[in-house]
Parts: sequence; C-alpha cells; structure tokens
Amino acid sequence: MTPIQLDHTAKVLADMLTFRQPADAVLSAYFREHKKLGRQDRHEIAETAFAALRHYQKISAVLRRPHAQPRKAALAALVLGRSTNISQIKDLLDEEETEFLSGLKARKTEFSDDLHTAAELPQWLVEQLQKHFSDGEILAFGRSTNQAAPLDIRVNTLKGRRDKVLPLLQAESPDAEATPYSPWGIRLKNKIALNKHELFLDGTLEVQDEGSQLLALLVGAKRGEIIVDFCAGAGGKTLAVGAQMANKGRIYAFDIAEKRLANLKPRMTRAGLTNIHPERISSEHDGRIARLTGKADRVLVDAPCSGLGTLRRNPDLKYRQSPETVAKLLEQQHSILDAAAKLVKPQGRLVYATCSVLPEENEIQVERFLEEHPEYGLLDCAELLAGLKIDLNTGKYLRLDSAKHQTDGFFAAVLQRKE
Repeated sequence: MTPIQLDHTAKVLADMLTFRQPADAVLSAYFREHKKLGRQDRHEIAETAFAALRHYQKISAVLRRPHAQPRKAALAALVLGRSTNISQIKDLLDEEETEFLSGLKARKTEFSDDLHTAAELPQWLVEQLQKHFSDGEILAFGRSTNQAAPLDIRVNTLKGRRDKVLPLLQAESPDAEATPYSPWGIRLKNKIALNKHELFLDGTLEVQDEGSQLLALLVGAKRGEIIVDFCAGAGGKTLAVGAQMANKGRIYAFDIAEKRLANLKPRMTRAGLTNIHPERISSEHDGRIARLTGKADRVLVDAPCSGLGTLRRNPDLKYRQSPETVAKLLEQQHSILDAAAKLVKPQGRLVYATCSVLPEENEIQVERFLEEHPEYGLLDCAELLAGLKIDLNTGKYLRLDSAKHQTDGFFAAVLQRKE
C-alpha cells in the first residue's frame, strides 16, 4: 500500500466506521468525488476498508473509537485482515504506529477468548443468536461470513444454456464452475468486470447468488400463470421467475421504492423479458393490490429483513442493525405476509423468504402465520427441490448457510392455500 492509498483509505474509514450509511454507498460516493484514482488504487482502498469492517471487533478492542482514529484502523486492517507483515509497510509507519501494530499482533491470541471478537460479531447479535445456537455454531457462522463472497451468476435460460456458457467463461476464468445446487448458476472465485462482458450486455448472464436462484426455483412458476413478486426490489428473483415462465404469463413486481423498480426496467429489457409489470405501491395495504385478491397462482414475499445472511457482502450490516430495528422488521414482515396471503388463489403457492439467519424472522414468523391462517399448509422444501432434481435437504424449510453451502444465508418456507 502506498502513502496516498493509505491516506484515502483513512478518509473513507472516517465516514464508513460511523455506520450512518451503507459501506458500499460510502465507498461509491468517495470514488465519485475522486475520479482520478486508478483501478489499483480503488482496489487497495476498497479491500482495506472492507477488511476493517470484517475485523471491526478486534480493531475496536484496541482502538476505543476507530472512526476517530481511521489511519490506525486502516493499518490494523492491513495486518489483521490482509495478512500484511509489519516489515512490508515499515516505510508507511512512524515509531508510535510500529509499536501499535506490534502490540496488536501480540494480542492476537487474546481475541479468541471472547466469542464476539473470535466470531467478529457485535455483542447484541451474539446474545440474539445464543437463544437458538451453540457457541460453536455461532463461531462457525461468524467465521464463514467474515470471508469475501465469490461472484455467483445466473444463465438466463431465454438466451443461453449453462453447459454452453460455462466453457466460454472457463476459457477466460479457469476457476469458473457450475454451482452445486442451482441448475442455472456459475460461480467465479475471482471476480471479473462482468458489467462489461458481452454475455452480460446481451442479457445471457445476470448477477445472482445461488441461494437467491434457489428461492426462484421454489416459486415453481409455470407458463401462463399470474405471479406476484410482492417485494421485488431491483428484481433479481423477478427476472429468474420470468425466464422460468419462458416469458409467458404475467408477473406483477411490486415495491415501495421507485428507484429500485427503475433499476429493474433496463434489466428486463436486457434479459428479453416482456411479461413483467413493475408497479410502485405505497405499502402492503395499497388499494391497487386488491384487484389481485384470490387471483395469483404464486406469490413471492422476499421480505424486508435484517440481511444478516449477507454479511459476506455487507459486513457493516451487523453494526447498522440492533434488537430495536429487528423488532420493527418482525412486525413489518408479519403485516406484509398477511397482506400477500390474500392474493393467493386456492391451491396457489405462497413463498416467504428472507436473507436472515435469525429464527425470529424465519421459522417463528412462519409458525405465527400458520397459527393465524389455518387455510394454509406448509410444503416440504426438500421434497420440492428433489422434484427438481436438486440434491439439497435442509428439512421442510430451506435454510442456507454460508459455511455449509457457500451461499448467502437464506431462509424460505413454501406455503400452499387449501381448497
């Protein structure tokens, strides 16, 4: 790392470590303001800043207010998160900084004594997880989410087949491999500039975590059906479902954020999909939803959640969430699920999903729904996946784990309306 790169990293961390804004938004805004930074500079700054987030518990143990000492936080991130030897950066350090880093390395064994520093999880989250999981399971979860995620992509079946596309990508990136569960997925351990790749530009490829692809498969959409994606966001699952339907039928993509839906429109065009109808709603109680009451063959509720299954990509989330924000999300999820259930026709399917690992947002939320809605029954996710020739058995619910499955942490329950 050069002195200039270190200076920029410290400036980024001064803002990022306040956790007022998402880390990727802070970084993007900084790079927009500093357009002269080259590709290698941006790489070094981004990698070191995210290493500081991933090792924030340990850094906090030695720096009382890391955002107020961002240069030291950046140096600690190099040593703890990027395996940099002090001798490699000695030209960047003054005497006090050399002493600080030497002390940091000497304390490494101490960090394994406390579960929250060993797992790199804040105390509130450790306490929340301890209600349901052993300390060993929490440690495994923390360590698995502290690794950078690979790049998962989905082959758009309207425009290509995985067995044809994979060899093309392997010619450029020998590490490219088929995802083990999704029949549409390809995984790249070393990320490439996919947004400039011809197969991305022509709509053959789309970025989508394998876990998210499996959620779309559980929707089980068929040609000619009416589908509702109740919380569509930027539409990753909407696009996968549209391709699954071979562009036949109708998908209503609802969301409260106009900006997210605006991002969906160019993606639809690139994917060659014309059966998706994005529509902004004010809330789950918007009157415009009522026209679909009892008419939808399948409804997907990818609910607003804590996002704690995506910590590999968003390590700052665990510091921007709290027991209070989770409590609010639980009520929002309950309300959305209740509203979405009204749209499903008899024998129709309701898929509830989150990218959280908290049972309060997942199994407990579904059990509450089933108690309140005896007109619904639970389908077995393992059986549904086996019917799609996918060898993945996590029980009646889909529970994806970064350590076991190399995906983000996803949860899904498939519910069917009775006659």
